[in-house]
Amino acid sequence: MKDIPFIKRIFSSRILPSWTILLFDIIIVIVSMVLAYAIRFSLDALGSMGPEFRFSTMILILSNLLFFRIFRTYSNILRYSSFVDIMHLFVALTLGYGVTIIIAWMWPLVATGTFAPTSVLMVSYIICFMILAISRMIIKMLNDYFNHSSGGKLLNAYIYGTKSGIDIAKALRSEQDNRFRIVGFMADDPDAIGKVLMGVEVYGNDDSLMEHLQRDQVEAVIVSPAKAKTLKESDLADRLLKENIRIFLAPEVSDDWGGSGKSHSIKSVQIEDLLGRDPIQINMKEIAAHLEGKRVLITGAAGSIGSEIMRQVAMFNPFQMILVDNAETPLHDLRLEIKNRWQEIDAATLIANITNRKRMESIFEEYRPEYVFHAAAYKHVPMMEDNVSEAVQNNVLGTKILADLSVKYNVDRFVMVSTDKAVNPSNVMGCSKRICEIYVQSLARKIEKDHSASTQFITTRFGNVLGSNGSVIPLFRRQIEAGGPVTVTHPEIIRYFMTIPEACQLVLEAGSTGRSGEIYIFDMGKPVKIADLAKRMIRLSGRSDVKIEFTGLRHGEKLYEELLATKENTKPTSHDKILIASVREYDYEDINDDINLLIEESYHFDPMRTVGRMKDLVPEFKSLNSKYSVLDNH
Repeated sequence: MKDIPFIKRIFSSRILPSWTILLFDIIIVIVSMVLAYAIRFSLDALGSMGPEFRFSTMILILSNLLFFRIFRTYSNILRYSSFVDIMHLFVALTLGYGVTIIIAWMWPLVATGTFAPTSVLMVSYIICFMILAISRMIIKMLNDYFNHSSGGKLLNAYIYGTKSGIDIAKALRSEQDNRFRIVGFMADDPDAIGKVLMGVEVYGNDDSLMEHLQRDQVEAVIVSPAKAKTLKESDLADRLLKENIRIFLAPEVSDDWGGSGKSHSIKSVQIEDLLGRDPIQINMKEIAAHLEGKRVLITGAAGSIGSEIMRQVAMFNPFQMILVDNAETPLHDLRLEIKNRWQEIDAATLIANITNRKRMESIFEEYRPEYVFHAAAYKHVPMMEDNVSEAVQNNVLGTKILADLSVKYNVDRFVMVSTDKAVNPSNVMGCSKRICEIYVQSLARKIEKDHSASTQFITTRFGNVLGSNGSVIPLFRRQIEAGGPVTVTHPEIIRYFMTIPEACQLVLEAGSTGRSGEIYIFDMGKPVKIADLAKRMIRLSGRSDVKIEFTGLRHGEKLYEELLATKENTKPTSHDKILIASVREYDYEDINDDINLLIEESYHFDPMRTVGRMKDLVPEFKSLNSKYSVLDNH
């Protein structure tokens, strides 16, 4: 029956106009009067109904029309009728029939003629309410049946969370293109466990939960917004994933949810949802005071970090953004995004290489930036092990050019994005970033000492960023989609993770409140074992055929990353997620000469000689799993 085209067309059509619902209700009022006469007198009396029937019915129609209009009973969508709608209908009919009965009592006092007996009106009232209420419920049930049962197999689902979960369940039941069949609720509240909500039972999040899930053949758990934090902090996600139960995160239910396929806004949980921490609170006023109305230069603007810094800077109404990158296509994509989202902001998108001193000076001279966020860098450890000269030229020379130009053109603040790999570096990339830190910090100390400039230099360190270009999570996703294997270098390797917005918020906070010459490190939370990360992602994908393959540590790769070197101490700041690293200071004149020699050496393209000079500059640089480790023995 559900495949009959005519019936499917009725329940998938657009909403009926209000006048058709009102006409239907009036017809039911008339029919209820006819049935009331038949019940009160007999079927034979129907043939002798005269003026009193017509007159009484006309008054009854007018009375009910008045209260139908007041309570707008015809404005609701029948297929989504609720208890509130039935209550409005009940009140409207009660008042409509009540007014008619009062008129019937008073009619003999003011006019001649007869009126329908009160008993007929009372029976008509009962019949009319029953027909109107039941018809609405039948239409709702038929709509649920035809629209929820004809679009393919539904997923048996529990909803985690009762208060906001009820709203989610109601929204799903009123939706045409629903994907879920709600067969239970999950709750942490002992008082709710064992109760029945919307016809299904509420279960506790205890040891017996898995038995209930198996018995009800549950394939999905929808997590309400109120329980998203609990999901991250508990082991529930792992317990569900081990049973091959998919997890979905529901958004806040809004008034415009129902009826238009909004269940598709319920998204499968991603690994970022499980690793993310509570939102970081930043000092919006402090940041706004520094960035509002300013000219802001961002290098590496088309990268994952640089583009997110751009988005957050755009929120603070800068006078102009100067976005620099040497990757044409990503920068073009960023340009289109700016035109679409921030048309009012003056944004220059410039293709440029930060190692081209003349090109970068022309940019500084033309745009006169007041704030510089330096996010451009080569960052992939194995790539830089094989391309040492490029690591030095791009990361070290590029940073030196930008820092020197910032002093020359009186930039207010220069904020450099560094990495935890700069701490006790074990690879070329990490060492190159440590040299950048050393130069920027020594330059800051020099200009502060001799009062030659007012530029503030801030360095920020953090670890791996979830979802950034080339990071492990996008790689694992591609490998899972391809059927595996998922490649992990070592069973025990661990890493710290942050979300992109989280990292960039802290960059803005440190850049706005930090003191010149300081290196700020971010609280990265607890480290994550990469093998466990891979297992969770495979389970989240719903696939059981994907294997994990251990490939061995790559050149220069550590089992764990440090945020601080052994001899470094930290000092607190006003933000509980930001600490200050107390590092060894270098004399600017000496380090400037050494770095110039290193850059000059890099143009000979002799990796061993270049790395040897890097180790002279950074004695704590000890190569791991690398051909350059032989240099550590000399």
